Amino acid sequence: MTHRKLSAPQVSALTGAALVQFGLAGFAWWDLSRRPAAAVRGSKTVWAFAIAVNFAGPLAYLRFGRRRVPGVPAV
Repeated sequence: MTHRKLSAPQVSALTGAALVQFGLAGFAWWDLSRRPAAAVRGSKTVWAFAIAVNFAGPLAYLRFGRRRVPGVPAV
């Protein structure tokens, strides 16, 4: 079995994708932790686990998991 090293552009792309993933997940978890349960569609626990799923989880939460509630500031 031979191991091939990644080129510099591949390492940069992988690092960039990881930073975006962790940034999205971090922001989504931060938002979920501060948002009242009434302003979340569904269970906060389920959304917390869903956010851990690659890029799809945080994007799904940010798009579909939050609801607008009067008196709760939008982030």
